[in-house]
Amino acid sequence: MSPRQTSSRTTSPASLQASGLHYERDDRVVLEDVSLILAPGDRLGVVGPNGVGKTTLLKILAGMERPDRGKVVLAPPTASTGYLAQDRERPPGEPVSSYLRRVCGLDRAERSFESAAARLASGDMGQEAQDGYSAALERLALLEPEGFDERAAEALAELGGGPGVMKAEVARLSGGELARVHLVGMTMSRYDIALLDEPTNDLDFIGLERLEQMVRGAAGGVVVVSHDREFLARTVTSVLEIDLHTRRAARFDGGWDAYLHERALASRHRAEAFDKYHQERSELADRAQREREWATTGARREKKGRDNDKVQRGFRLDRTEQLAARARRTERALARLEEVEKPWEDWELHYVLRQAPRAGDVVAELRGAVASRGDFVLGPVDLVLAWGTRTAVTGRNGAGKTTLVEVLLGRCGLEAGSRRLGPSVVVGELAQDRVGLVAGPDGGRTDPARALLASFLEVTGLDVADARSLLAKFGLLAEHVGRPMRTLSPGERTRAQLACYQAVGVNFLVLDEPTNHLDLPAIEQLESALAAYEGALLVVTHDRRLLANLAVTQKVEMEGGQARVVPV
Repeated sequence: MSPRQTSSRTTSPASLQASGLHYERDDRVVLEDVSLILAPGDRLGVVGPNGVGKTTLLKILAGMERPDRGKVVLAPPTASTGYLAQDRERPPGEPVSSYLRRVCGLDRAERSFESAAARLASGDMGQEAQDGYSAALERLALLEPEGFDERAAEALAELGGGPGVMKAEVARLSGGELARVHLVGMTMSRYDIALLDEPTNDLDFIGLERLEQMVRGAAGGVVVVSHDREFLARTVTSVLEIDLHTRRAARFDGGWDAYLHERALASRHRAEAFDKYHQERSELADRAQREREWATTGARREKKGRDNDKVQRGFRLDRTEQLAARARRTERALARLEEVEKPWEDWELHYVLRQAPRAGDVVAELRGAVASRGDFVLGPVDLVLAWGTRTAVTGRNGAGKTTLVEVLLGRCGLEAGSRRLGPSVVVGELAQDRVGLVAGPDGGRTDPARALLASFLEVTGLDVADARSLLAKFGLLAEHVGRPMRTLSPGERTRAQLACYQAVGVNFLVLDEPTNHLDLPAIEQLESALAAYEGALLVVTHDRRLLANLAVTQKVEMEGGQARVVPV
C-alpha cells in the first residue's frame, strides 16, 4: 500500500484522556498537573522549550512511563497507541523488513494473537478471554500481515528507496533513508492513536507532504511534538504549550496561527495586567505613606501646643484624625489589592555568530567533480561558492546532498575533477548526526563518551570559566557540562555545537538540517544570527520556513547525483 492510499480497513474511533499528570525525575518536577483530552480526529501539537517534558508526556500517554500522580484513560480500553521516538534506534544487523514489522507493531500484534488463541485453546472460555481474542484478531487483521513486505517495499520505492532497501541493515542507513523507513512504518501501523516525536526530522519535501497527508487524514487522534512551523501550520487543530517555569500546560484551539495570535495576546495581557497592578500598588503605597506622614506631623504639632484657641485646636485635631483615617483606608485598599505575579522572562539564546576575517572572493569551488559511495555516483559537479553567497541545497533523500557537503569539505575523495577551498577559509560545520562536536573542516569529532565541558574546551581553547559562562548562555548548565556528550538530548548537543561557533570565528558555515531538534525560540534566534552573518553559508534543510527567511542567493537542486545550480 502506498502512503497515499487508504486501506479498506480503518482504525476504530478512539479517545484519550489524561488527568492531573505529575512526573518527577531526580527530585525535579518535569510535569505538573497536566491534563488533556484527545478526541477522534484531533491533531494536537505539543510545544515548549527543549527539556520542558514534551517527550516525557508522549511516553506517559503511550504507557511507556508511569506518572507519579494522575492517570491516562483510553476509550475503548483496547485502543492501540503507537509511539514514534525522536531518537530513532539503529539496531545492528537488523534488516529493514523486520525493523518495519516491529515499528508497525505487527510483531507485537502477532504475539498478542498467539497468546490470546492459546488462552482459548487451554479451555478458558470466559468473557475476558473471548474479548481479548477478538481484540487481538481485529488488530492483526487491521495490519494485514499477508503481503506486508511487498506493500512496504512499494511504499519505500515511491519515496525514493532502492530495490534492495528491505534487505538493507538499518544501522547502515543514512538519516534520510531511516526517516523514509519510519514514515512508511507510521503509514502502515494504523494505530488508533498516534504519538509522534519530531516526525519531520530528516524528511525531504516529498516525505513531508506524505506525512502531512497521513496526519490530516488520520481517523484517530494524533499528538505530535514538532519544531517544524510549516508542518504545524498545515496539520494541527490545537496546540498544547508546556510552560518551562510552572511545568503546567495550556491548550489553544483553532490551529497553529490561532495559537500564535492567542499566545501573543495572552502575553500582552499578562504584561499589561502586571504593569497596571504595579502602578496601582505603587500609587497606593506612596499615598498611604504621605497620609501617614501628614497625620504624624499634625499630631506632633498638637503635642507642642502652638496656641490656646480651643476652636482652632479642635479643628486641627479633627483634621489629623481624618488624615490618619484616610491613611488606614488607603492601607486597607493596598492590602486588598489582588496580587498579579510578574510574567516570567523566558530564557533566550541570544545567538551571535563570531565571524573570522574575510576569505578571498571564492570560498569553495568544484570543477567537474566526480565521487562515488558504493553504487552511488555524484557528479560531475560544477559549483562556485563566493564570499557572501547563501546557498541552499535541496533534493530528495538519497539525491546526494550529504555527499556533496563531504566532497566540498574534503572528506570524500574525488575520482575526477578538482576541489578547492580558499586559503583563508575557516569552516564551521553543524553535522546532521550531532555526534560529538565537530572540531574542524576535516570533520574530526570529539569523543561522544567525553564530558561536554572537556570536549568544548578542546574545540574552543577557552578557559574553564569562560567556557562554562558561554555554555550557560545556551542553556547548558552545571547539570549538563559534566555529562558525556552522548547522554545529552539532540537539542542540547545542537546548542553545544552552536556555542562553539560563537566562541570560534568562522567564515564558511555549513549547516546540515540545522533546525532538527531545536525548539522554536532557538530556531528564531538562529535565523536572527544567520541574518547578520556576512560570510559564505551552505545549508541543507527541508525546513520551509527557514528557507523562506534565509534570503538565499542560489539553490543547488540535487537529483540522482546531479547538481543543478539555480540563481535566486
